[in-house]
Amino acid sequence: MATQKNQGEGNQTAARQYNDAQKRFAESGKVEPAAKDAAKAAEGPEGGSLRQAEEIGKRHAHGEDPQVKNP
Repeated sequence: MATQKNQGEGNQTAARQYNDAQKRFAESGKVEPAAKDAAKAAEGPEGGSLRQAEEIGKRHAHGEDPQVKNP
């Protein structure tokens, strides 16, 4: 097992791996089905706990990313 070198402020290797995985997912065609599943979950019995978790997360956020609401 290789030891991981300390990369200082931030981990560029992990960031690159995350970004690559997100790009592969976005290009996989699985985004729309996942969004539909999430919408069903939000409307179902677990919807209350999902909304509560969202509110807790928003309390810790520094504001909405302007690109999230960008049409």
